[in-house]
Amino acid sequence: MISDLNDILSVTIRGMKRSAIRELLKFLGQPGLISFSGGFPAPQSFPVEELKGIIQEVMETEASNALQYGATEGDNLLRTMLVERYKSMGMELSLENLIITTASQQGLDLIAKMFINRGDPVIVGLPSYLGGLSAFNSYGANLIGVTQDEDGEDPNLIEDHLKSLKAQGKKPKFIYIIPDFQNPAGITMSEKRRLEIIALAHKYDVLIVEDSPYRELRFEGEHQRTMYELDNTGQVILLGTFSKIFCPGFRIGWVVGHPDILDKIVVAKQATDLCTPPFTQRIAARYMEKGFLTPKIKQIAEMYKEKRNVMLQAMEEFMPDSLTWTKPEGGLFLMVKGPESLDTSKLLLDCIKEANVAYVAGDSFFCNGKGQNTMRINFSYETLEKNREGVKRLAEFYKKHI
Repeated sequence: MISDLNDILSVTIRGMKRSAIRELLKFLGQPGLISFSGGFPAPQSFPVEELKGIIQEVMETEASNALQYGATEGDNLLRTMLVERYKSMGMELSLENLIITTASQQGLDLIAKMFINRGDPVIVGLPSYLGGLSAFNSYGANLIGVTQDEDGEDPNLIEDHLKSLKAQGKKPKFIYIIPDFQNPAGITMSEKRRLEIIALAHKYDVLIVEDSPYRELRFEGEHQRTMYELDNTGQVILLGTFSKIFCPGFRIGWVVGHPDILDKIVVAKQATDLCTPPFTQRIAARYMEKGFLTPKIKQIAEMYKEKRNVMLQAMEEFMPDSLTWTKPEGGLFLMVKGPESLDTSKLLLDCIKEANVAYVAGDSFFCNGKGQNTMRINFSYETLEKNREGVKRLAEFYKKHI
């Protein structure tokens, strides 16, 4: 092994940190552990039987193409199916507005690679998705956090930052928003606020990156149109994925945007992986073609609603009065908040050891180093019984340590 490994590392890799969530996965094999940490879909949601037949069919009739290299833009059948699905929801787009990526995380990385030079400002939520923050950080972004209320990022605060940057002769490369069942907070942005932020993007000539992995997993409340649809000028880049509504192991996502933007993302992707695996793309396309996806999403949403309800009921029953939590209308997560003196990161390993419950400490989601008094809780992965038992254990632990 060479003697100067650390000395020859790139600036990019030096700026990267291990994922706090991925590190927690090491504990999943611990006997009796109840994990609220990962963003894992319920294994019961995977369409195993349907996929057995589709995989066999693809291998028997399309193996020569499915096992070959594919176009960087993605499988045309899958792209067509996704475009038609969006059009059925009222969105205006064509095949040239959508490309396939290796999950939406690659989309975030490619967007960061495409736009961010070291020191460039990017506006994000406080809190925001750890994977997005990591992707932007890895290219040296100067992350500017905007506080959220129960309706998402405050447009007035966004404009304050835009004005300040403009006075310095700068503007952010983009505004990063997760408007539906936000990760980690679980909140949903109203259409009124979406329109306000879009108006600011137009006023200050700034792109919006709309990350939308959970949008179709709505349990209750009013359906909200995407920011991409509300904008309809090409100033919003929309990210989607099958990871939460189909199979995370397939690693299939997509980017919807203006053709000029997608053209550059394709160039960046060609230098990364050439193409997303054609085999899994064609399986997903056939799955959609057979009409399986929509009823499966409905089934998943019903399952997660029940899991969320059990968790919220347990929190009302067991949690100490000093803790509060969000009540999401869909998605996979909620966020718990305690007194300012609380540090959930310092207590995490003790909670795993004493209560055998894992969560994600909230400071991982705050680009400004705050959020020590918060934690993200996932309700989709564990069973109904474990959701209740896990909350009970978590509550008993924090009653002792607050």
